[in-house]
Amino acid sequence: MPIFLYYSLISGILIYTSSSLFVISPRLSLAFPIAQLFSIPLSILIMADTQESSESRRIHVAASEARRLVEDILKGNGVPAENAATVARCLVAADLRGVDTHGMNRIPSYMERIRQGVLNAGAQPTVNQVTPVVAQVDGQNGFGFVAAHMGMAAAIESARVYGIGMASIKHSNHFGMSAWLVQQALDADMMSLVFTNSSPALPAWGGRSKLMGVSPIACGAPGIAPTSDFILDMAPSVAARGKIYKAKRRGEKIPLDWALDAEGHPTDDPAAALDGVMLPMGGPKGSALSIMMDVFSGVLSGSAFAGHVTNPYDPSRPADVGHFLIAIKPDLFMSLQEFRERMQYLYERVVGSDKAAGVERIYFPGEMEQLAQAEREKTGIPLVQAEIDALNEEAKKVSAKEFVTISS
Repeated sequence: MPIFLYYSLISGILIYTSSSLFVISPRLSLAFPIAQLFSIPLSILIMADTQESSESRRIHVAASEARRLVEDILKGNGVPAENAATVARCLVAADLRGVDTHGMNRIPSYMERIRQGVLNAGAQPTVNQVTPVVAQVDGQNGFGFVAAHMGMAAAIESARVYGIGMASIKHSNHFGMSAWLVQQALDADMMSLVFTNSSPALPAWGGRSKLMGVSPIACGAPGIAPTSDFILDMAPSVAARGKIYKAKRRGEKIPLDWALDAEGHPTDDPAAALDGVMLPMGGPKGSALSIMMDVFSGVLSGSAFAGHVTNPYDPSRPADVGHFLIAIKPDLFMSLQEFRERMQYLYERVVGSDKAAGVERIYFPGEMEQLAQAEREKTGIPLVQAEIDALNEEAKKVSAKEFVTISS
């Protein structure tokens, strides 16, 4: 008779039998025969989340100061002022929303790509209006933020007139947090869909080697208040790859159900995870979603696809990322006010629904990030000393003023 032991911190169930120990993870819909794969103490399996406890040991930086430093570093590396402002705004927006994996800590890797000549700092993307509702943007191997911003702007303008607009973007680079493009559409009272492809990290379902990217899918719809805006931004993997890079940078462990090492074993070591493969959310479903992102973002646009997108941390060659963006006018079938009121009703139904045991609050998609932003706008963006040092080092290289921090 198996003995069941529930452990909530890594969202799984341990099942012990006379012959083996299994971890069942509901996020993966899989069971791993842990004892047969490797031998680890049970204490290592039960991982505490150190985010809250380590927050007090971090140094806080005001958003305005973060944008200033990032802009200075970018301009010092040859990025035109307007483009530098766009990139800085998008990166710091991620930090404010608590998406630290896609924030200003990306700057050192971006600057290395510029120094190695595989990212065009001075690129000015071009827009070709293919039809009244379809635009194609050539990113000219510049920053993905700039190309995607131009693409969403073109889609929004088409949607204002025709109800819907679409932009396909080729020869681009990493554009950070997808939610900032959703927010660009929300600021124009638009619904949106945001797709991108990315470098290999996931195996095809049933495979063992990296092929597809952890390419996020994002979409949004305006509510009455910012907290009731619908903002979905998620990777088709159990966790975003940026979280593994962040854990490696900060010397932290990762949950065992995020990735496999190069030998196919579950690992809590972020370095081993990056050498191995990430695991798709929901097994074959996450795998299929990552392929879908490649179809719309890579195949359709003319960019790299099928495992040929370059990792943003690899300065050996251009990335050739593709994006696919749609803007939709929400008042096509009713007034904008009625649409917002219907969204508010949906919001209230979701957050007011019956809570499961142990749940204190139910959040609408994007609401937690909105609350994080409100808090960080007051208290600043938390960084560890190593992250401050890395950004200051980039500032020194271009004789820019280093960080002025709030507190530690």
